[in-house]
Amino acid sequence: MIPTGLMDVIRSERRFLILLGFFFFIAGATYQTPHIAMWVGFFFAAYSAIANDSIQTIGTFLASNADKKWWVLWLFIGGIFLVTVSYSWFVFDGDVTYERLTTKGFDQTPQSFVFLQVAAPLFLLILTRLRMPVSTTFLLLSVFATEPEGIIRVLQKSLSGYGLAFIVAIIVWLAFNRLFSKWFTGTPHPFWRPAQWVISGCLWAVWLMQDAANIAVYLPRSLSAGAFFVFCGFIFLGLGLLFYLRGDRIQRIVTEKTDVTDVRSATVIDGVYAIILWYFKSVSVIPMSTTWVFIGLLAGRELAMSLTSRKGRGKSLSHSMRLILKDVTYALIGLVISIVLAIAINPVIWDELVAFIMG
Repeated sequence: MIPTGLMDVIRSERRFLILLGFFFFIAGATYQTPHIAMWVGFFFAAYSAIANDSIQTIGTFLASNADKKWWVLWLFIGGIFLVTVSYSWFVFDGDVTYERLTTKGFDQTPQSFVFLQVAAPLFLLILTRLRMPVSTTFLLLSVFATEPEGIIRVLQKSLSGYGLAFIVAIIVWLAFNRLFSKWFTGTPHPFWRPAQWVISGCLWAVWLMQDAANIAVYLPRSLSAGAFFVFCGFIFLGLGLLFYLRGDRIQRIVTEKTDVTDVRSATVIDGVYAIILWYFKSVSVIPMSTTWVFIGLLAGRELAMSLTSRKGRGKSLSHSMRLILKDVTYALIGLVISIVLAIAINPVIWDELVAFIMG
């Protein structure tokens, strides 16, 4: 007899596969009708991107506020979303991406679609289900690149983001980990809760300035008032579902890391991450993978904490290295899938990417 818990898992997976199959059918039935395909692709991308990338921006927020009602967290984060994209829409003449899609190679509104472009977010849903923190930037933007230069610029900026975040995290936690261990004991001071909400809100806003492009890439580069209303409404409701599910399976990527459920540690992580993202936002309007920045930050933090923790406390160096290697492997899998999809849509990209890698 199959245990009840296992049966629940089997039923859940069966429902997911049936729903996924239905979504692939919808993608196949609509991709040849551009004005319908762009909205179908957007709907798929909106939820799949936010569901996967939730670990970067609101993962620690969820983990450290597990005692709060889900709808309170949703209204807070959802409100910041509405304010952030509304500002971009007003200031940049209908553009909700803070000009991220003005980068050469992504600056043209799609006039037609192929099946893989509409279905790309479904591959992201599968990887999210497998708890893989893959780059939505590579997976969604790459299939719309009209020339290889666009992907190469995104790849260069993303790799530099991982490296900088890794180095910054090592410096911060090597310097302060033992002080954090002393300070972050016992019941947190009431100050920490509002501080975390403010910093998490800032992080979420900066992340949206970078990653809204991954969702809006399906839509016209300048949205009408009606299109903007649909854009905001669907994502706002999607965030509600995400908070109701408490981040779903991908949330484990955060909770398996050291001390992230403590509001003080979560606040420090979010603060450092927000500063790094703001720096890259200021450098250029080229899109980048915030996932790579995030796993670089967690990797450097885990490594520094394993080196500075007192014997018998914290994770061992070997355990930390395994976590780092696992996250990087998953991110690389996502990158490979993204490039394969991009090449399948535009074979010219292959030659340029090989030339970039080799030289």
